[in-house]
Amino acid sequence: MIRINLLGTPRAKNKRGSAAAAAPSMEIGDVGSPTVKILVAVAFFACANGYYWYWLDHQSKDIAAKMQVAEQHNQQLSVVKTKYLERQKQADSYKQRVDVIDQLRSAQAGPVNLLNTIGDTVNGTEAVWLSSMKDQGANIAIDGMALSTDAVATLIENLQKTGFFKNIEIKETYQDEQVKDMQAFKFELTCEKGSAKGKS
Repeated sequence: MIRINLLGTPRAKNKRGSAAAAAPSMEIGDVGSPTVKILVAVAFFACANGYYWYWLDHQSKDIAAKMQVAEQHNQQLSVVKTKYLERQKQADSYKQRVDVIDQLRSAQAGPVNLLNTIGDTVNGTEAVWLSSMKDQGANIAIDGMALSTDAVATLIENLQKTGFFKNIEIKETYQDEQVKDMQAFKFELTCEKGSAKGKS
């Protein structure tokens, strides 16, 4: 048992006969006593609790630092996303304008291509002349003159080959009595516009 003198009682004289100075003493008890065990357990728990608190505090600071970095990264991505959406909006607007221009060009070139196709077809067919052509929306009315009915049939075949027309019908064909020097036939054709954009 450990004894600590706190009362100030003098200690026994040593061999030289001098008295030792009085020292306070306190009785703690045996090392294996329950009181010591409880104190050791409390001290160990306090140390473990302090270490655990330190570890949690370190984890909390680490998480806070990572969250700050993630927020900064998120802000950078947000700026990049905003710029990307602006560029995408500009690209869509530009594409829309280009599409409108292409549509206008197509609408403008459509009648020109139609006239060129009919002109080339008539010029490529022997003994046929074109008198007039009327665009009636879905149909084209063609009036002309030919030296024979075979020439009219050849013209119809050539018009079908262009891909611009379908359902070509002869409305009327008759011999022109006003032409005295040769045999001539007047004809009227009705052609339904096709979906092709040019010759095949």
